[in-house]
Amino acid sequence: MLWQALANLVLFVHVVIVFSVILALGAIVLGNLRGWRWVNTWWFRVLHLVTRGIVVGESWVGITCPLTTLEKALRVRARLESYPGGFVEHWLRGVLFYNGPGWVFTLSYTLFGLAVVLTWWRWPPRRAARAAG
Repeated sequence: MLWQALANLVLFVHVVIVFSVILALGAIVLGNLRGWRWVNTWWFRVLHLVTRGIVVGESWVGITCPLTTLEKALRVRARLESYPGGFVEHWLRGVLFYNGPGWVFTLSYTLFGLAVVLTWWRWPPRRAARAAG
């Protein structure tokens, strides 16, 4: 039961990260069009670029995401063969993992990564001004 709960927690964290990266790109574009200064803060933009870069890099070299690997290992530890869990687990899994050829994923990750890089070019991040001391 503990291993399954940990696997579900990893799945949930994975989904939150995925949606955060997607929503962050939308926030950056919309925020710059609407004048929201926070969307160009250095830490926010670096975090966004790094998380996207990791996924693009993993897809290009054929590495499975460590969160996926951890979740699967926890499910094996829980002696689960598949993902028969509850409602939330079923739907989160359906949203995050879908079937398709590998090249489709690599292409979509790369195009999304390029969109992130384009936002850096179009609306560069700004470092906070240092306080006079």
